[in-house]
Amino acid sequence: MTEKQGNKLVDKLGSPLVSSTQTERSAERDQEDNDFVPIIIKRNDEGIRHPDDILEKAIVEGMEQIQRPFLSLALSSVAAALILSSSVMAVAVMSTLMIDLQQPQLIRLAMALVYPLGFIICIMSGTELFTEHTATAVYPFLEGKADQRQLFRLWSIVILGNMFGAIVGALLLTGTDQVIQAEKGYVYIADHLVRYGNVPLLFSAIVAGWLMALGGWLVLATTPALSQIVCIYIVTFLIGLGGLHHSIAGSVEMFTALFISDQFTLLQGVRFISLAMLGNLIGGSFFVAFLNYGHIRKTQ
Repeated sequence: MTEKQGNKLVDKLGSPLVSSTQTERSAERDQEDNDFVPIIIKRNDEGIRHPDDILEKAIVEGMEQIQRPFLSLALSSVAAALILSSSVMAVAVMSTLMIDLQQPQLIRLAMALVYPLGFIICIMSGTELFTEHTATAVYPFLEGKADQRQLFRLWSIVILGNMFGAIVGALLLTGTDQVIQAEKGYVYIADHLVRYGNVPLLFSAIVAGWLMALGGWLVLATTPALSQIVCIYIVTFLIGLGGLHHSIAGSVEMFTALFISDQFTLLQGVRFISLAMLGNLIGGSFFVAFLNYGHIRKTQ
């Protein structure tokens, strides 16, 4: 077959083919379809994804959550806070075991080692934490695919669901404390939540929100395997090691302390939760979402 003849061939749709090379390859594909059973191969890239790809995935993920029905989103957010109660239990048990050593830094290290456990279960199970959506839900908004009303709807549902789940989780921890025996730990943790002034607490929550949103970004950047668990562990370990304030885990801790001890007041709890949420929101939205979107979309 000459090149001129090959250029006159047409494909199955009746469109002229560009070259004889394409025509021959098309014929080869037809022959392969006749000789072999077609299968679908799922590609699994083991390398780190390009920032553009991560951002596109984050936008898609954010839109899926924004468009999620109310009941589904609410139940998922309640489940997230309940799961996070396991981290509160682990940290309280660890602090109870270590508190008599009178070594604050050693106690903090021991608590930080177990702090990520509930977060790993929570995030890998696909339930909804507010600190995840401080960044994830912002990407579609910055892209122009969602408006402020949709963004605030998502945040409101997730916050209310997380708070309800935190209260239920705290009741469960309180009701089982005769078995767990971690009352000293809950009081020790709650004292850490309320002892600081407004400014230090706010800045602590900003850093915690930044790390949590960064952890969500790293999960999107890696393949669904052990690497994602490692990413979650690293960022939440850093939060625990620094004694930083996470609004949802801290809410479970605060409610548990309020239920189990009379050393704390409701006003202290409201102050902590409000500042922690504000700080987490600033840290996740501005230090992760806006910066990531800006350096990927606006500068490349």
